[in-house]
Amino acid sequence: MSTGASDELDPHPVTGAHFLSPVPPGTGWPGDPATADTPVARTEAQVRRLAKGASGIRELDARVSVCRACPRLVDWRETVATQGRRAAFADQPYWGRPGPSFGDPEAAVLVVGLAPAANGTNRTGRMFTGDRSGDWLYAALHRAGFANQPTSVAAGDGLELTGLRIVAAVRCAPPANRPTTQERLTCAHWLDRDLELAEPHLRSMLALGSIAWDAALGSARRRGWDVPRPKPRFGHGAEALLTTAAGRPVRLVGSYHVSQQNTFTGKLTEAMLDDVLARL
Repeated sequence: MSTGASDELDPHPVTGAHFLSPVPPGTGWPGDPATADTPVARTEAQVRRLAKGASGIRELDARVSVCRACPRLVDWRETVATQGRRAAFADQPYWGRPGPSFGDPEAAVLVVGLAPAANGTNRTGRMFTGDRSGDWLYAALHRAGFANQPTSVAAGDGLELTGLRIVAAVRCAPPANRPTTQERLTCAHWLDRDLELAEPHLRSMLALGSIAWDAALGSARRRGWDVPRPKPRFGHGAEALLTTAAGRPVRLVGSYHVSQQNTFTGKLTEAMLDDVLARL
């Protein structure tokens, strides 16, 4: 079980500033959208209310980043941050909080992932940052012209995205990378509001894996969008044309997830990933 925040201060790998683990909001972590006054959701009903009430991406990200609505996920992410760190990162502070979205707030493209990695986003505080999955994704985003550099090592390393923002079906690192059905339903309220705020300028979405595909379709339906029936099937390169309530088309494209399970085995190649990104 989690024992809460560590009382040890460790230096950030980029800035050198010292932080507790998990990182308290508003203490200077690069890119932290929250402050000590950001309201905290502790139940699904509070997630729904705080998501709907977020006035923009920045406020939504702040509220996401301090959410405590799923006790199992809170326990796991904080236990990893204080007791379960990978040996290579043992001297670094761990974010230990939900992963807010990352990228262009006016993006025409959304990338939807599954959930943060325990020693990736849960350590760095930024989506797909600090692990092999992120190495693959950001290199491809750089090749496609969405990222200003091909690497994403830590928050504060200068990485910027243009025209694209990364979100996730679940915002906390789950044990064994498997969120429960209820955890996915609770977190879906954050994704619903992400989609609502993106809707006026959204052109396409890339779903990394079948869970992200289902999450994107479910969110679109709850937003009142027209979604083809029967439900479009996930596959690498699969496409579904969605229509917003205002009549705007949004293309959903599927890709195998950039996990090592897929990239190391050749199930997903650089060329395959480049191809789906080019269609966005």
